[in-house]
Amino acid sequence: MAGVGKVISVCWWALSISVVLMVGLEGSHCAEFSDFFYPSWAEDHVMYEGQMLKLKLDNTSGAGFASKNTYLFGKAHVQIKLVPGDSAGTVTAFYMSSQGAQHDEFDFEFLGNKSGEPYIVQTNVYSQGVGNREQRLYLWFDPTQDFHSYSFLWNRHQVVFMVDDVPVRVFENKENETGVSYPQRQAMGVYSSIWNADDWATQGGLVKTDWSHAPFIATYRNFSIDACEYKGPASMSACSSSSSAWWWDQPAYASLDGKQSFKLRWVHDKHMIYDYCRDSSRFPMPQPECARRT
Repeated sequence: MAGVGKVISVCWWALSISVVLMVGLEGSHCAEFSDFFYPSWAEDHVMYEGQMLKLKLDNTSGAGFASKNTYLFGKAHVQIKLVPGDSAGTVTAFYMSSQGAQHDEFDFEFLGNKSGEPYIVQTNVYSQGVGNREQRLYLWFDPTQDFHSYSFLWNRHQVVFMVDDVPVRVFENKENETGVSYPQRQAMGVYSSIWNADDWATQGGLVKTDWSHAPFIATYRNFSIDACEYKGPASMSACSSSSSAWWWDQPAYASLDGKQSFKLRWVHDKHMIYDYCRDSSRFPMPQPECARRT
């Protein structure tokens, strides 16, 4: 194997990061949050409270944080408690992305609601700068009452979006058979943010943000990355090698197993409210990656 695992425990925050580095084996040690992440904007709206991190949105600004490093293949995970009450107009996002016009990106976007109405989760996939692959679903729980897990599993074969370890979306690598680009050539950072999007987020922009309910707070804990860190062209080659021994590159992770496939169908049958693959008004010609899906 071209690299080995390095487990880092962040002392002040209940945050366990297992980051795969292209270096020799090093022992576990305590590190500061700032060694790996930074407030990417509006630092005064990023708050630390015991074992939790909070992002605040008010009528002056939203906020966000980002990983200092980028990764090619692996798993990124976080637990989030979303904005409670009337959160109409707000969006909380957890995503991975590279940079530039030809960027790759995976998105969880949690669209705020009026009090008593369910959150909508929108997912999207960009490859080589091409997105417009939205799916939307209702969750089967109230995401404002407790922390729930959201994660991406990404390898040469598939991207799996998971909620509490339940697959809610799969984007398969069909590049050879369809010509549709698959995200496998660009290292991506890990990000999260909260912002005002009342021009589109709630009922297509019909419901605006009620600033009398501000500040809007999204709360985070137990964020982890178990992935191949990009450290230049040599690591790119090692991370994407088909002969590597990365755990996510093993046959068991090349596709969903039977139980996971059943859960994915359940989510799509019971909770999905929009799928770009079925939107003939928006896409009169069927999208090639939609012809066969898990």
